[in-house]
Amino acid sequence: MMETAIGPIILIVIVIIGILLITSNIRIVPQARAYVIERLGAYQATWGVGLHFKIPLIDRVSKKVLLKEIVIDFPPQPVITKDNVTMQIDTVVYFQITDPKLYTYGVDNPMSAIENLTATTLRNLIGELELDETLTSRDIINTKMRSILDEATDPWGIKVNRVELKNILPPQEIQNAMEKQMKAERERRESILRAEGEKTSSVLVAEGRKAAAILDAEAEKQAAILRAEGKKETAIREAEGEAEAIVKIQKATAEGLIMIKEANPSSQVIAIKSLETFAKVADGKATKIIIPSEIQNLAGLVTSLSEVVKKDDFLKK
Repeated sequence: MMETAIGPIILIVIVIIGILLITSNIRIVPQARAYVIERLGAYQATWGVGLHFKIPLIDRVSKKVLLKEIVIDFPPQPVITKDNVTMQIDTVVYFQITDPKLYTYGVDNPMSAIENLTATTLRNLIGELELDETLTSRDIINTKMRSILDEATDPWGIKVNRVELKNILPPQEIQNAMEKQMKAERERRESILRAEGEKTSSVLVAEGRKAAAILDAEAEKQAAILRAEGKKETAIREAEGEAEAIVKIQKATAEGLIMIKEANPSSQVIAIKSLETFAKVADGKATKIIIPSEIQNLAGLVTSLSEVVKKDDFLKK
């Protein structure tokens, strides 16, 4: 009875142990991960993403590898430049594992290997440069270091994507000297900018004066032209007035002659009018007057008549 009861219990225990053994050897590899599997101590396979089963007591997971890009910030390293200046430089390395098998079996402690390789490469590169070149050639140093590290870590299954010099710290006295130099340089640039500003201002003022003088001369020229045109127009108007007056006088004279002609005056009247005209012409200003003979005869006649009249008046008295 007891024997028949023990048999099913043992079977159940075996089944449970089998289930536990099977479930304990099932592996699910997550995204961006890789498992390196060894069988009896030798490399067997590299598991990618998904569900996998290993043989109990024979297979084992040797290493779990992260396939994401990894960033390592190494502490500052003392380096000496070509001109014997000791500086502290820390670097940042961006790398990615491309071959889990090589990464597992290629080198012991890959992180330490990369750190030491970075330090030695940095010392070699900085030793060929002077202080000023080191401070101004970060891109060149980064590119060279990435190329050297990528080539050196390729047998380890590592791809170096990028290397950056994070900080470059010269000695304190060098920093003080650099600050003084920068201050002097800023003051020099300030003086240059101030001088250029004053020069530009002077040029602008001179150009303004020149433009003002040109405008004044142009205004004076226009004013002179306008004055000349005004005088010209005035002279033209005066000449036109005089010409119009002469025309009117000539017209009046012509009309007077026409009226005289129409009146048909006698020769005595014409002679008397001629005398009146000569009297006006003389007017005490002429020194010599030539009188035609006809007018002289008429004048003598008038004189005789006046003398006769004077005598009659005397006798009457």
